[in-house]
Amino acid sequence: MPARLFMSSGDLMADRRFDFARDFQLKGDLVAAADLLRQAIELAPDFASAWFTLGEIREQLGEREEAIAAFRQARDADAEDRHGAGLRLMLLGAEKLSNMPPGYVRSLFDQYAPKFEKALVDDLGYRGPALLFKAVLAVRAAARKPALFRHAIDLGCGTGLAARAFASEVGRFTGIDLSPRMLEQARASGHYARLEQSEMLQGLRDQPEVSADLILAADAMVYVNDLVPLMREAARVLAPGGLLAFTTETHDGQGIILGEGLRYAHSAACVREAIGAAGLTLARLEYLSARNEDNTPVPGLVVVAAKA
Repeated sequence: MPARLFMSSGDLMADRRFDFARDFQLKGDLVAAADLLRQAIELAPDFASAWFTLGEIREQLGEREEAIAAFRQARDADAEDRHGAGLRLMLLGAEKLSNMPPGYVRSLFDQYAPKFEKALVDDLGYRGPALLFKAVLAVRAAARKPALFRHAIDLGCGTGLAARAFASEVGRFTGIDLSPRMLEQARASGHYARLEQSEMLQGLRDQPEVSADLILAADAMVYVNDLVPLMREAARVLAPGGLLAFTTETHDGQGIILGEGLRYAHSAACVREAIGAAGLTLARLEYLSARNEDNTPVPGLVVVAAKA
């Protein structure tokens, strides 16, 4: 996983108290850590990292209301919410589910980029691109069409793992990712004709109509709350007969939930409804896990939708 985000307060003494607090937190002395964080915040009232860490500690101590207050202060102190305090508020049930802050996603993956592939493939057994490739081949075979695509768009392209899996079947790849450091890795892969730094929905909005015949989103929909706007843009961008193929995490209930890992899980019914609302046709939906967590497969879906 990426290194823990730290944003300096600009006050040397406040930063040093934060460092001491983190040492106590890691040693399990949460009360002492909280006290040091309060001291740091007194010196630097807009110290977002201190507020966020204090929220974590309050939550660990079972002090829910105090945790909520601290996370709100952390979010207010950083307009981009790079720590993801808003997500912690959603997880605590203090706020309704909404889209992830782009600043949080960008910061997360900028930190993750240098060891992304090793952590994902070696440590988490990531298999999303291979599962998508098999699903797309199966859909094309069922339709008696070749699995060859002139232009594919890779949403949340990361380092290029999905493009690598589909390289022999795609003439030209456009990659879209919010993280500049991930895009550096993708550029080095040599798989992309074009790379764009953008949030996925906006990235699709920037594409011409009927300009792609395959859109991929491998392990990217877990960062999207409401799938419908993204599906509608995908339908606009796809050429007739084009495919949208993606993985997502799922759960046994209804609708959308935010898991402890700060990733959205979509029920199968939710996915079907979003595809229908976008005017696409569900071609394939399989209950398959794209990755592990604690050596256990995470419940997931592999989905292919087609444009008529």
